[in-house]
Amino acid sequence: MPDVPPRTVVFDLDGTLVDSAPDLHAALDRMMARLGRPGFRRAEVTAMIGDGVRVLVERALAARDLAFDPAALAGFVTDYEANAAAGTRPFAGIPEVLGTLRAAGWRLGLCTNKPAAATAALLRALDLSQVFHAVMGGDSLAVRKPDPGHLLGTIAAAGGAPARSVMIGDHRNDVMAARGAGLPCIFAAWGYGAPGMAEGAAAVAEHPAALPALLGKLVQG
Repeated sequence: MPDVPPRTVVFDLDGTLVDSAPDLHAALDRMMARLGRPGFRRAEVTAMIGDGVRVLVERALAARDLAFDPAALAGFVTDYEANAAAGTRPFAGIPEVLGTLRAAGWRLGLCTNKPAAATAALLRALDLSQVFHAVMGGDSLAVRKPDPGHLLGTIAAAGGAPARSVMIGDHRNDVMAARGAGLPCIFAAWGYGAPGMAEGAAAVAEHPAALPALLGKLVQG
């Protein structure tokens, strides 16, 4: 009888595992100060998160009637990586859920459009580096979410198989990547995504504590 692949759960990062808006907001405001432009309201920032750092900077510059500037992007990345964990913390209940899932034998992956270097720095600062079996940033592969190849690459690196895997995220990119990869997505309702982004998800979790039960229903042990 062939071996059954391990159950695998792949998480998004910003807005799903961690509330990174405070530090992204602060870094964007510092960038705008350098450019002589006003900063942002928090709601403006959270609406711009989810498509990677370049798109985040593009959106921020456009919101202040500025053209994209590679120097502004480079300055933002350097500043943000140095301060990525100043105010960023895991959402309440996330560390406990990660521990519960690992103890139950799940393989844990992280698939984020945040650059790999910034992701690694943040995980180290939050003492989460050893939690995941695989971590794929937005520049780790030739593609990124919503391309399903980003998610499938994370699952493979974690030692899992798509047929026994689930994606968890708060953005339409997570839902689209999961659908493209042929696996279910649990929408993280506590995150930054608008409710309409949950369309196509297999389930909606209102809080992290709901995740183990929902995962158990989607992938049998």
